[in-house]
Amino acid sequence: MMLNVVVKNTERFLLSVPKTKRKKYGQFFTNMSTAKFMASLFCFDHSKPCLEILDAGAGTGILATAVIQKLIDDGYKGRIHVTCYETDDFVMPVLEENMRLSTALPNVTCSIRTDNYITSQNFSNYTLFGGEDFRYDYIIGNPPYLKTPKDALEALAMPEVCYGAPNLYFLFWAMGIHNLKEGQELVYIIPRSWTSGAYFKRFREYLFRECVLTDIHLFEKRDKVFDGESVLQETMIVKVKKTRVVPSVINITTSSTSDFKDISSFSAPYETVVTKNHCVCVVTNSDDVNVLHTINHFSKTLPEINLKMQTGIIVDFRTREVLRNELEEGAYPLLYAQHIREGKIVWPLGKEGEVIKTERKSYLQENGNFLLVKRFTSKEEPRRLQCGIYLKKKFDKFKYISTHNKVNFIKCDSPCVTYGLYVLLNSSLYDCYYRILNGSTQVNSTEINQMPIPDRQVIEEMGRELMHHELSEVNCDKILSRWIS
Repeated sequence: MMLNVVVKNTERFLLSVPKTKRKKYGQFFTNMSTAKFMASLFCFDHSKPCLEILDAGAGTGILATAVIQKLIDDGYKGRIHVTCYETDDFVMPVLEENMRLSTALPNVTCSIRTDNYITSQNFSNYTLFGGEDFRYDYIIGNPPYLKTPKDALEALAMPEVCYGAPNLYFLFWAMGIHNLKEGQELVYIIPRSWTSGAYFKRFREYLFRECVLTDIHLFEKRDKVFDGESVLQETMIVKVKKTRVVPSVINITTSSTSDFKDISSFSAPYETVVTKNHCVCVVTNSDDVNVLHTINHFSKTLPEINLKMQTGIIVDFRTREVLRNELEEGAYPLLYAQHIREGKIVWPLGKEGEVIKTERKSYLQENGNFLLVKRFTSKEEPRRLQCGIYLKKKFDKFKYISTHNKVNFIKCDSPCVTYGLYVLLNSSLYDCYYRILNGSTQVNSTEINQMPIPDRQVIEEMGRELMHHELSEVNCDKILSRWIS
């Protein structure tokens, strides 16, 4: 089979190129089983006399070949034209050899473009970069996973979807949507990071303005997606269709590895997965759907009740001159993630640098009631949301405190609000919700601020009840359950 030969050629190439070089350019090559699975997601229109296929960032051409092979195996009789974009001179000979195999078949032609996929086209009305735009019936891709500076040419070419220093993968995806013919389909394998958060907000708005999401595939083990490669990001396969007709459900599949031998499938309501604010909640079973339905019953957010989660302000290695190991006159507590212990803030711990002495007001926060949440946890920990209650009355001798950058905090205007927010974020329900919303191990303040929560009055009532009980997840679940209809 043609695809087998392409894979063998790719394997020989990979043995000749150091992993460090491929990582530098964000290159992770797709294996055969993943390529075949991705090609199988397309709903090909066999009535068309000619199909235009695009593989941007083609590498060795595995994905393009998988699409050609699938069309031939399905009995497509029309002409197939494949366009491959690739700028890496090292991989080019392999790509050319592999594409010659495809074009040896009747009715198959191929164009290999060596110009920059992003800057050679007119995505933006504001860009100075010019080029010819192309439209394709089906687009497949494994784009480079590589963060670029905010002033990189690729970022400057696509200001509508960029925020800060963008990752190339979503720029490739956005340009792919631009290149897609109306009513046609795109399948990409990408990191999961795009599903929520402010960083990808502009991109998601563009995506859902132009397309609908029809299919998602999740890998349970992040290190088993690309054979022989060390990829830390959680990776997923997505299929979108360029249409405004929203489907009733999204097809979601999962597998433990990229051999797809243990694949399971599930259909979730579209409005459950794609939220009104254009975040994507990746559900995998009916329990996840129930969690979302329950949380979405609440109508408020933190900012709507005059509260807000923020990120701690002190980066210790940049502010060593103001850090102290012991309390002295004019010094204040500096709260780290390590000070969060069993729902409370335990300070001091005898930790190095847990005291701050400075007159810079930007380094200090007025003492008050706070709920602190760890920003980082390990994937193996049972909870993603790990909270601690800080009460002003227990540290009332201090006019100020400060918080380390690895904690998030919510300043609360009363102890009962602090306890009430603890009920929410320490519950199993909200922990599960956050895991659905965000697949990473980082707790993002923007996402917390967007989560549906009860009215302030309800939060205060829950807080007053918790004050008389242990700060356990079980107790938080019991209290919260009374307010769930």
